[in-house]
Amino acid sequence: MTSAINPPTDLTPFPDHTQLPESDGTFVKNFQEHPQSILLTDSIKPILQKRHPDGQYCIGQDSGIYWRMTDPPEKGAEAPDWFYVGNVPPLLDGQTRRSYVLWREFIAPLIALEFVSGDGIEERDKTPWKGKFWIYEQVIHPAFYGIYEVSKASVEVYELIGGQYQLLAANERGHYPIHPLGVELGIWQGEYQNMELPWLRWWDLQGNLLLTGEERAEQERQRADRLTAQLRSLGVEPEA
Repeated sequence: MTSAINPPTDLTPFPDHTQLPESDGTFVKNFQEHPQSILLTDSIKPILQKRHPDGQYCIGQDSGIYWRMTDPPEKGAEAPDWFYVGNVPPLLDGQTRRSYVLWREFIAPLIALEFVSGDGIEERDKTPWKGKFWIYEQVIHPAFYGIYEVSKASVEVYELIGGQYQLLAANERGHYPIHPLGVELGIWQGEYQNMELPWLRWWDLQGNLLLTGEERAEQERQRADRLTAQLRSLGVEPEA
């Protein structure tokens, strides 16, 4: 049984990310979850670079958020499949983050996403001090919490309003606006990393899909090919 540790004194200071376990020994449950995290991170990177020209933000992918001291320590952490925190340094004292420790940072994630591997009960569990939903809502406080189920091609998005999560309604495009980021979140059916699935993806607020770096490069190649074809139709040979 997990037991809370007494509040530290000056002689026992709160541990930081270098002193806490970075894993509880579990592993990604299927082959889709890791590509899904990469897809979200890759496509939103240009948005975050504009939002944070100083580079002060971090993204966690299946990384622990420590919210209380327990014995063993890792029982006091939740590990969203994907989360974003703004206005924090990507490195701490020049070191790669091993986890996100709330009592050292104080800034809550703006959004946390869970990818359902089972029946979704765990992600919707509101049991005080134990359930994921309760911990996010009452302790970690991401402004937005999303529950994505690839098997159902669906995502639920909650917004923290008055200290409680309220289920958001989809807009006319079937997306969920995340206004602080200037994006929408929704389901995109397509192929990514050799898998045809209903993927969780970002759009801008005008409904334009945010592309990955590979997709942007392919779009530019197609644009160049069209331009070359137009020039040749006019009898002009493009410069090499």
